[in-house]
Order: sequence, then structure tokens, then C-alpha cells
Amino acid sequence: MRPNRLIYLDHHATTPMDPRVLAAMRPWWEENFANPHSVEHALGRAAEEAVETAREQVAELIGAEPREVIFTSGATEANNIAIKGAARFAGISAGSETRGGQDSPRRVITLATEHKCVLESVRDLGAEGFEPVILPVRPDGLLDLEVLRAALQTPTLLVSVMAVNNETGIIQDLAAIGALVKEAGALFHTDAAQASGRIPLDVNEIHADLMSVTAHKIYGPKGVGALYVRRRPRVRLAPLFSGGGQERGLRSGTLPAPLIVGFGEAARIALAEGTLDAGRIAGQRQILLDGLKAAIPGLRVNGSMEARVAGNLNLTFPGSVDAQSLLAALPDLCLSTGSACSSAEIAPSYVLGAMGIPEAEARATLRVGLGRFTSPAEAEQAATLIGSAWRGLVAQQNAAE
Repeated sequence: MRPNRLIYLDHHATTPMDPRVLAAMRPWWEENFANPHSVEHALGRAAEEAVETAREQVAELIGAEPREVIFTSGATEANNIAIKGAARFAGISAGSETRGGQDSPRRVITLATEHKCVLESVRDLGAEGFEPVILPVRPDGLLDLEVLRAALQTPTLLVSVMAVNNETGIIQDLAAIGALVKEAGALFHTDAAQASGRIPLDVNEIHADLMSVTAHKIYGPKGVGALYVRRRPRVRLAPLFSGGGQERGLRSGTLPAPLIVGFGEAARIALAEGTLDAGRIAGQRQILLDGLKAAIPGLRVNGSMEARVAGNLNLTFPGSVDAQSLLAALPDLCLSTGSACSSAEIAPSYVLGAMGIPEAEARATLRVGLGRFTSPAEAEQAATLIGSAWRGLVAQQNAAE
């Protein structure tokens, strides 16, 4: 599954497809390629049935009803529909028809450490007459609930808080956050792309009105995701684009049956094996971390170790070793910095900046993501390779001085 025996430690970017998922998808590429909306004939009806089975499987993973699951192209689209759709349906953006009345809340709250698609969606609404509010996080990456409570003193339309951060792996206390949001009378959305399949999720326990998930983070195919939209009490959204009215009118377009079947199978496996996966992955992470700490004095893990998904390590390296140089010295490992690229210049992570980590240290930080198929031997080898590369770069710096 890994070409040239590379050790893959970038599971927050994407996961390899589970062979069982690929096997479930193949018939819908090769044997029944029908449009699931072509219910006038047998092949179309079979494809529709497969899609609805997958909808049930995704719903079960997050504790929802199947008819509350809307299929999308991924979590980015789901986040955009949730945030912009909820705001626009309220009808209070400049120049739009008023649906919610002029006194409807215009405030949309999120965190400084959210994924770009959430931050940009919230900021985009600022040009439409809404009030974007970006809350800080503590140095451990967690939201201070008192900060949220204070922000909610002003009437608020929507709060969007990521379940698990894509760089640090930090798990927010969604149940407590959701309870505060509900008490304030606002809608609660969570981007759970990094959480589903990694931690238990139940939309009712966390008081979620909207939840975004995606297949390729749970060993499924790329190109398909889903948005949970609560039915009782009903959450109303404006669609982002017009079309044939599929997916309850919220996401028009022909559904990709093979991808959706794969998503459903990935969700089924995650629900059945997630706890076992997490325990095993945590063991591999400990092997890797123990090896790294022994090899690299002063190595720091950023964020809370307690409120963190099993496969994540966000590591700042001592000795002024630049992360890009470290990556270049590790051709056999698949790792990332978590940084954004803009105009061919590598920018330090805004997530780490929001946690109070200085720019120089952020540039010396790598994101490690272990997963279902990471072996103990790979964890040990990765620790050896990273330690050796770090020592080599420090030696080069010392020689240059």
C-alpha cells in the first residue's frame, strides 16, 4: 500500500483506503454504473438502494438519522453549506430578502485554530452584513469555555467549533461547548472531519445542529463527504448552488454511487473497529515518542497530551532546526509541517501562532499522523530516522558556526 516502502505518517492529510472499502466500491464501478436517481429501471433502483444503505452507515457512525445526512464532495463543501447556508437562510445579509426579521442575530463565532475553509467562510459572511467573531484558544489548544460564554452574551446566529484540530490533534469538549451554545439559542456546527472514526461522536450528546464529515479521513475514498442537518428542531439552510434538487434540495447533482458506497463501508468499519484502532495507534505513537525523546533532548509536544487523538504528535524540534530542512533529510518518511503555502513562500502555522508559539518555533515544527496500518516496526524506524536526521542538521549548523 506504500510505494517504495515509504513510511506514511501523514494521516491527518489523508488516509490510505482500506482494502475492504475498495472491494465494496468495485462492483459499482464495473457491474452497476447506473445513476442512483434513475429509479425507472432496475440498475438505477439498485444503485439508489446502495446509496441509502451507505447513508444509514454514515448516520450510525455519528448517531444521526439517515435522512439527516446530506452527501457532499467533502468536508470543505459541507462546512461551506453549513456556515453560509445557515446565515443566508436567516435572510439578514445586506441586500437579501429578510426571512428571520431585522432583529435576527448576525453574529457568527468560530475559533482562531479552525480549518481554513471554516475561517474563510465566516470571514466571507462579514461582506454580507454578518459579524464574524474569531475566539482565541489557550496555549494547550483548547477553547476556554468562559471566553465562549462571554461571547454568547451578545445574540448569536451560529457557533462553529472543530471537533479535532487537523494540526495538533486537540479534541475540543464538544458536549460542554454545545450545551453553552444551545443555552444561548444559537445554532451549533462542528467540523468533525478529523474526529469521525477516531473518537466516538453522537450528534445528540454534543447538541450539534450541523456536523461535517468526510470519507478520506476514515480510510475511504476522496471526493465524498457529508453534512448532518438536524431535523428536530429543524435546521434550515440555503443551498450554495441551484440544480435538480437532490439531497433535500441542499446539494443538487448526481450522487457518485461508488464513492458513497465506499464512504458507507469506511463508516461501518470505523464504528466496529474504532476503539480497537485507537488503542493500537496510541501504542505505536508511544513507541515513536519514546524513541524521539531519547534521541532528541528538548523535543516538545505542542498542545494537551490528554485531549488529543491517538495518532497525533505535533512536535517542535530544538536547536533551531528548520522543519523544511528536516523533511528534506527524511526522504523515506511521509510527514508534513501543517503550514500553508502562499506565493511560493512557506508561512508558519497560524494554528500554532494562535496557541502562542513564536514564529521561529513554529518553523521548527512537524505534524506526525499515525494510522490504522502503521506498525510498531515503522514507529521504531521513524524515530531512528528522525533522530539521526536531526543530529545531522545540528552538526551541520555547529560546523558552520
